Amino acid sequence: MRSDATLAIDCGGGGIKASVLDHSGTLHAQPVRATTPYPLPPERLVSVIRSLADQLPRAQRATVGMPGMIRHGVVVATPHYVCRAGPRTKVLPELVSAWSGFDMREAVEESLGMPALVLNDAEVHGCGLVTGVGLEMVITLGTGLGNAIFDNGVLAPHAELSRGTVKWGLTFDEYLGEHERIRLGDAHWSRRVRNVVESYQPVYLWDRLYIGGGNSRRITATVVARLGDRVVLANNAAGILGGVRAWDMVPQD
Repeated sequence: MRSDATLAIDCGGGGIKASVLDHSGTLHAQPVRATTPYPLPPERLVSVIRSLADQLPRAQRATVGMPGMIRHGVVVATPHYVCRAGPRTKVLPELVSAWSGFDMREAVEESLGMPALVLNDAEVHGCGLVTGVGLEMVITLGTGLGNAIFDNGVLAPHAELSRGTVKWGLTFDEYLGEHERIRLGDAHWSRRVRNVVESYQPVYLWDRLYIGGGNSRRITATVVARLGDRVVLANNAAGILGGVRAWDMVPQD
């Protein structure tokens, strides 16, 4: 295996997946998975990542995608991991404090003994999708809403669009999240997706929008047909595959 084999870890609200890929993005092992444990202080997430890494071939670098605002590998805020029992459960102040300002990159590098990138999970997902031409936006639909922007293949500074308010006091995260999809059904929820896409379009004027994440496949065919030819439904595997490309697309400190 070449010296730039990458351990890619995709940390979600419900599960954490990992695999090892070579420089071309070819998997060198089947992905391994763990259920996201709660409550989840930073050290526990690092321990889960280490446990998954121990089940895979040795790599020379790691890419971690996780929900929330991450700047230079440091967690500014994260939405799900501060809750007692997972998304939409009670927020624990001690977890908010533990995560705020936590240097996740340093912790991962120390635990795994290799250089690491730690990014928002939608950013890693986007690295596996974009062509590198023009203004490309990525939104991911899963436990909540994720987003990323790329300008000619370079990742732009992150904005947590999920924390904006839509209506009825709901954030975008809640409005399009898994809980609402289950409550409303795919048809009604898909119309919400279209409403959000149409509200973002005049703000970003993208050349192409990718919709990824596990729930992208839940969007009904009727809504997909109305999204336009600049909107592409993406493969959820990009959350792992983007772990390799991220090293060439993220400005290094």
